[in-house]
Amino acid sequence: MAARLSPATPDEIVDLRLVAAADLDPLFDEEVTAWREEFEWDFAKSAQLARRFIGAHALSGRMLAVDGRIAGYLYFVFEDHKALLGDLYILRALRTQEREDLLLRSALDEILATPGVTRIEAQLLMLPHVPNRALPRMDAACQHCRNFMRADLEAADLGEGAVRRTCKLSTWSDRFIDAAAGLIAEAYEGHVDGSINDQYRSPDGAQRFLHNIVAYPGCGTFSQTASYLAFDARGSLCGLSLASLVSPESGHITQICVSPGVRGTGVGHALLRQSLLALRELDCASAGLTVTTSNAGAVSLYERVGFRTVRQFSAYAWDLL
Repeated sequence: MAARLSPATPDEIVDLRLVAAADLDPLFDEEVTAWREEFEWDFAKSAQLARRFIGAHALSGRMLAVDGRIAGYLYFVFEDHKALLGDLYILRALRTQEREDLLLRSALDEILATPGVTRIEAQLLMLPHVPNRALPRMDAACQHCRNFMRADLEAADLGEGAVRRTCKLSTWSDRFIDAAAGLIAEAYEGHVDGSINDQYRSPDGAQRFLHNIVAYPGCGTFSQTASYLAFDARGSLCGLSLASLVSPESGHITQICVSPGVRGTGVGHALLRQSLLALRELDCASAGLTVTTSNAGAVSLYERVGFRTVRQFSAYAWDLL
């Protein structure tokens, strides 16, 4: 049964599990358009998935109503000890920072009251970066600015760079998933991104991350053709670049990393170049990626290739123990 909204209440928060999915269709329609315009990303499959779970009253979250009109929503999911904020969107005509914060605080209050939750993570591309938002339990939180960057693949500099370490590149194969998980955990040890996504901290967590990338549409449709592995002279995996298709015309680099032993040798550039060339061969006109702003070396590499920042957003993580 759909929740009744009070037209006398300017801003009203309603449990998402009490909302009829059809009532959110105008929100989903505008959000799909916004992702296409801002990120060249087809968000329709993700919106359909969220709509299906909302229709089954099985998705935890909050809906925002303004003067009786549905204006925004936020959902979250639980994964073992952790809660993940999955999406937040408010209609452009009604969007304010105060309303974004209202949705965030309402969801966080429920999560913080849930037994067994020791960590919360959030990376919400549609939420602009605002330093020092007034959110619950910021004493236990870290906030990092991240860039969404995009490159025009016709104009990008995809020439060969100098590789100062013998390596062999090959396209992705699932038989290397264990080695890839170990590489990710090694590459992100002590790295800022390990504080943002705790799956990077262990091979088991990295394996779950890789499974989500390959099997689910949250970061687009995984492209084996545009995903590459790098092997050193001994045949050991020393780098990877994973790519997805987020629309017929645009790709996305979902993960790129190299082992500590080959950093600064050009292997990362070679992997990125091969993924971008493959995406161009798949008729993609552009490619995007996300990177933590403080990761200056990675940002510099992407800018040299031709990526430019089109939006900055925040990544949050709360460690509650």
